[in-house]
Amino acid sequence: MDNLSEIAQELIKFERDNDMTDNQVAFGSHLSVERIHDIKAGNSEPNDDEAELIERFMKSSNK
Repeated sequence: MDNLSEIAQELIKFERDNDMTDNQVAFGSHLSVERIHDIKAGNSEPNDDEAELIERFMKSSNK
């Protein structure tokens, strides 16, 4: 997991801690499931808008 971006690591930890799936994160952040997969797998970095959507969703959904 060391080779993943900070946001990918945060997203993986968030999903694990909140027992959420990629589908739930995609729906809540308004990104596609494929995009969430790509970011978490380290295949691509989110652009600024995508990163903000992910961060906003994680802040609003944190239990």
